[in-house]
Amino acid sequence: MTDNGRHRLFCLIVVPALLSLQPIKAQFRLTDVTNQTGIDFTHTDGSFGQRYIVESVSAGLALFDYDNDGDIDIYFLNGRPLQANQSPTGNALYRNEGHFRFTNVTATAGVGDLGHGLGVAVGDYDNDGYADLYLNNFGPNVLYRNNGDSTFTNVTQSAGVANGDKVGAGASFLDIDRDGYLDLFVANYVEFSCADNVKRTVRGFPQHAGPLDYLPMPNTLYKNNGDGTFSDVTKSSGIANHLGTGMGLVSADYDNDGDPDILVANDLLGNFLFRNDGEGNFDEVGLQTGFAYDLNGSVQSSMGVDCADYDNDGHLDFFVTSYARELATLYRNLGNGTFEDVGLVAGASASVLPHVTWGTGFADYDNDGDRDIFIACGHIEDNIQLYDSTTTYRCPNVVLLNTGNGRFTDVSQHCGDGLQPVMSSRGIGLDDLDNDGDIDVVILNARQKPTILENQTENGNCWLKIDLVGTRSNRMAVGAKVKVVADKLAQISVVHSGRSYQSHYGQRLHFGLGRHLRIDTIEIIWPSGLHSIYRNIPTNRNLVLQEGQTQVQYERQ
Repeated sequence: MTDNGRHRLFCLIVVPALLSLQPIKAQFRLTDVTNQTGIDFTHTDGSFGQRYIVESVSAGLALFDYDNDGDIDIYFLNGRPLQANQSPTGNALYRNEGHFRFTNVTATAGVGDLGHGLGVAVGDYDNDGYADLYLNNFGPNVLYRNNGDSTFTNVTQSAGVANGDKVGAGASFLDIDRDGYLDLFVANYVEFSCADNVKRTVRGFPQHAGPLDYLPMPNTLYKNNGDGTFSDVTKSSGIANHLGTGMGLVSADYDNDGDPDILVANDLLGNFLFRNDGEGNFDEVGLQTGFAYDLNGSVQSSMGVDCADYDNDGHLDFFVTSYARELATLYRNLGNGTFEDVGLVAGASASVLPHVTWGTGFADYDNDGDRDIFIACGHIEDNIQLYDSTTTYRCPNVVLLNTGNGRFTDVSQHCGDGLQPVMSSRGIGLDDLDNDGDIDVVILNARQKPTILENQTENGNCWLKIDLVGTRSNRMAVGAKVKVVADKLAQISVVHSGRSYQSHYGQRLHFGLGRHLRIDTIEIIWPSGLHSIYRNIPTNRNLVLQEGQTQVQYERQ
């Protein structure tokens, strides 16, 4: 992630795109409520002047309901101090008490890992109905088994998923062969140790080394044996054949063939798209599909990736963040197994051009039926302004409003005070923290406290949230695809584990529905292949839908 070679001749394309961006008042309001939450977590990246590459890429976060009380809780990853005489502070779990109040339960839950946290994923790997937690660290990884009594047990060694002494990145639980058990994909960044630190300078100023200063790594794939243990199938699955610099990732069935594929954002190497053959074997098809590079055929410093059907055409599209002076990419799924980078023409790229961008996600903030995009921004160099006046270490984050015609517009300055904090952000999580039907935002900021944004939109639009419970499929229904139809509005969404920049959120699916008071049909394609259809459902509800049952369960309002 160095600046060498980053200047490109974008003027003929980017400048007109920037000038064409007209401010539009957002139909939603995001308010900074951090100070009222009781969250006192402060992130550390472990830095002490050596500028190790692992400092700048920490860390992600997870939003999930760890105690099954119906409220979304928050788990923050922390960096481990990289100097021997520094005291570690560890990760932190905050229980949601309602009304944007949170309690630190890290000690009682037993999840205060002291490793150098990078990525995190959540999945019920043992199908007992409780969400388990996997941490992808610099150093040995950690698997916490949820005991079902608000505590966790470290089962890393017995499960066989420590992944050695590697530099972690994103992670994802997914059922690669649809046998009903969640397997585990672990992205790896570069081959690095503190003893082999590469030192760089720019105009005499110290700078972090980039990923190309180190050797790339293969990612790791673990097969769930169904007895609480995993087997390393990295070689036999074909994953080991490809060396990369993995950062963020997401698992999704991009080609609608019924099995989960894996999309990995690589830093300064072509992105990976691992296509699943249906039996848990993978071919890397990033180049053939158009996902590896941007519209110019150029490599990007890819950071985070998320997917959604932003244009409601029935196909999953992908948004990937990148480095300063690189265009974030919006890969529109053409429905024939290939993608087209439409970031510039769709207005999704130019406004973040000056910034390094990290966590990102699609979510419908105004419940109008179109997914908007949130982008976390912040440079990796805390001294960048000493030698580059075009960008800053701390900068505002960005929200792109989906205008409903296949285009986006930057409404960051017109959607409340939530985008005013100036931080250097990394991982994000998007979910309904207060169960009022709209999507709130949690942001992990490097070396600072997090930012919590409450969505205070009151526009009268309707919504629907769906929790899926697998029976023949994995219990969390990871990989299930849901289609919701209300009159002419048709939307799809997928249950993910691990996404964006090294983070996890969104297990409970959310649909904005505009003024529609009833749903015509809800169609579910479960990972097992079973199809379910529900008809004539009222909106503004939290639904629990169980595989194999036709009865709809409504959660308490």
